[in-house]
Amino acid sequence: MSIPLDLSIALRYLLKRQGAGFLTVIASIAVLGIAVGVMALFVSLGLMTGLQGEIRGRILGTTAHVSVFKSRGEAFTDPTGIAALVGKVPGVLGAAPSLYGKALVSSPSSQAVVTIKGISASEGEITDLPKQVKEGSIDDLPPHGEGFPGILLGREVSTVLAVGPGDVVTLTIPRGRLTPFGVMPQLAKFRVAGVVQTGLYEFDAGWGWIALLEAERLLASSGAGTVLVEARLQDMYDVDAAEARIVQAVGSDYVTSDWIETNRSLFEALQLEKIAITLTIGLIMLVAALNIVATLIIMVTEKRRSIAVLMSLGATREVIRRVFVWQGAVLGAVGTLLGAAAGTAACLVLDRFQLIRIPADVYQVAYLPFKLLPTDAAVVVVGAMVVSLVATLYPAGKAASLQPTEGLRSE
Repeated sequence: MSIPLDLSIALRYLLKRQGAGFLTVIASIAVLGIAVGVMALFVSLGLMTGLQGEIRGRILGTTAHVSVFKSRGEAFTDPTGIAALVGKVPGVLGAAPSLYGKALVSSPSSQAVVTIKGISASEGEITDLPKQVKEGSIDDLPPHGEGFPGILLGREVSTVLAVGPGDVVTLTIPRGRLTPFGVMPQLAKFRVAGVVQTGLYEFDAGWGWIALLEAERLLASSGAGTVLVEARLQDMYDVDAAEARIVQAVGSDYVTSDWIETNRSLFEALQLEKIAITLTIGLIMLVAALNIVATLIIMVTEKRRSIAVLMSLGATREVIRRVFVWQGAVLGAVGTLLGAAAGTAACLVLDRFQLIRIPADVYQVAYLPFKLLPTDAAVVVVGAMVVSLVATLYPAGKAASLQPTEGLRSE
């Protein structure tokens, strides 16, 4: 298969180095600029996509896809029955009642305010909590014999309290019972049944889990807790249709919320950051495009005599234009391929070895994950090639407009 004449001439101009040292440097800078831009875009897009996916996965491993509340703040009288109804709705994998409240957890060495979640035996159907227990066991939550009931504590909470499985802590519920001496806080002893590590600092540093019956005794009886039914869906993105089916099943006295609505601000902020970073780093591509323009303009000036000779031998202006378009395309393709290879390798290495550590209390995760989507990579590669081709239009037009007599006379 023969190479087209215009491409053959373009490659000859690019590869021939005699007397063109400065031009070669300029061309190398143009290729490097494209490569750096593509690599930076690969890494930044991989970072933002990986961060979104990591946070989404950990949130969904710790919270339910859909929550069902009693409307108008009314008391939730039959959460178990409602959970049974929700569990039968098409598209729902599992449903279970839960109870949330606040408590002060104290140990002999320290204390911490935590969110208490009362869970049932079906908790594993709606969250990944059983898999997140790193020490102890979730099966030890119910009281055994005359012993204290169990409590699961987040990793950071257990560290602050300096406790582990088997240790005893005290829960203080601020909103207690009415006594002759006024409203007194409730106190209850719990035995640490296990330590939970969700990977999200918010949960690891501020949550505790107890059996639902114990939560009802401490929180619901004093009105200090919120009762709801939580559900996990087969398709976590099909929340709107699923919520409509759930409300139809349980009645209009109930309202729902979903994980997208609850975490909307977080994911919108991450998406905005992704767009901003892409636009900012995209400026590198424009600088690289200017380098291609400069390279081709210099080459047109240097090759004026060669262009004039070609036109004298019968080469059309369209052939001359394509010669310089090919040169820009080759420079762009080489830079794009080098940048894509380097960016892909960087994403794989950074993610595999978790090289970039960050404050977990600020970013919810302890390291920066990188996940480059094929669609993002394709958009960057196509965009880089388009920018490279657009950059050739002016120099190529300039070369095509050259008069043969002017080119020969200039030499």
